[in-house]
Amino acid sequence: MDTALGFERLDLGTLRAFLTALLIGAMVGIEREKRKIAGEGHLGGIRTFILFAELGAIGGWLAKELAQPWIVAAALAAATAPVLGAYVLGARVRPRDLGLTTEVAALVVCLLGAMTTLGYPEVAVGLAVVTALVLAYKQPLHGLIEKIGWDDVHAGLRLLVASFIVLPLLPDRTVDPLGAINPASLWLLVILISGLSLVGYVATRWLGQHRGAAVTGLTGGLVSSTAVTLAFARDSRERPAAAAALAGGIALAWCVMFVRVIVWVAVVNRGLLAAIAVPLAAMAVASAVIAWVALRRGRGETPKGDSVPLKNPFSLTSAIKFAALFALVQVAVKLVQAYAPGEGFYVVAAIAGLTDVDAITLSMAEYARSGDAGIAVGAIVIATVSNTLVKCAMAAVLGGRALATWVVATTVAVAVAGVAGLMVGG
Repeated sequence: MDTALGFERLDLGTLRAFLTALLIGAMVGIEREKRKIAGEGHLGGIRTFILFAELGAIGGWLAKELAQPWIVAAALAAATAPVLGAYVLGARVRPRDLGLTTEVAALVVCLLGAMTTLGYPEVAVGLAVVTALVLAYKQPLHGLIEKIGWDDVHAGLRLLVASFIVLPLLPDRTVDPLGAINPASLWLLVILISGLSLVGYVATRWLGQHRGAAVTGLTGGLVSSTAVTLAFARDSRERPAAAAALAGGIALAWCVMFVRVIVWVAVVNRGLLAAIAVPLAAMAVASAVIAWVALRRGRGETPKGDSVPLKNPFSLTSAIKFAALFALVQVAVKLVQAYAPGEGFYVVAAIAGLTDVDAITLSMAEYARSGDAGIAVGAIVIATVSNTLVKCAMAAVLGGRALATWVVATTVAVAVAGVAGLMVGG
């Protein structure tokens, strides 16, 4: 429709943008309507939020057509007036239930509506989904916060410091004569590993260990499969009848470790992923199958409430220790590459795997960029088998006889699967 104002003809894209804005308002409005029915809101429901989104969309469209950005600000100001009025009224009527969630959500929806007509509909939809999730999951989020202690808050802040303050200050070049240690790359990998472990820790705290050995094994395995193994082994001595369920949880934690190795290889050296995926996937499948059988045998049994003593996985001390271990392994790999190439890598991998799989995995993935990919894959598999043997020995010594039988069977299956995977992949 051509007018004196110079508007372009409304095309399909513009109509789609307006429709997207209305759907955004409806999506958030449905959640707020349910809250209003339950007596938790006073600003409005689905109709109100659709109108807020429409107001933002019209403001964004006019601003774009007339090249007047201030129109978006005017639309937001127009939306703010009733929001403030509703807030003041709510403060007088129900001062004890005072909150800003619905009011802020209304302004967010108005801005998201503007984004759809300004040319960012995909971003607007994504943010709308996040907004709806945050609003809908009020109780779970509050429950999670209640479970988080100040130590966890401090650990999270330290992770942010390590990511956004320490990392930019580190030199992004090798600083040793062997060319093995790049402080920035090393610290970035430490942060990535700590971040993945933190995801598992939060999931465990959120879901709770009481939900079963399977959940604890999966989420705890992201933090520390060794911790899960030790805790379940001790638990099996006190509750022999739960040995099968506990063994299933241990096998799942090991399965997560094998998947972690694949993830780290994909992050560091994607070219090695196809070669490492065969043996590691075989090991993961072997442990998963035994976990399924064991958990079916032990159906109904769960670990004790806090049987796995998982602590927040990030502290500056632990990060520095891992960085030192990683640097040591990197130096060892460089020395072997220079003076004992070939089988020497396997010895380093077997020794490093006794305490940690991540460091040798990252080091060999880096080595494979310029070295023999077959040797790198073999070394990583050896390290994972070495680590599995150590955990098997721990479980056999600390756990009951029934658990030991399951864990030994899992270890044998994992080792055979790894060797078979190497042969197939090779």
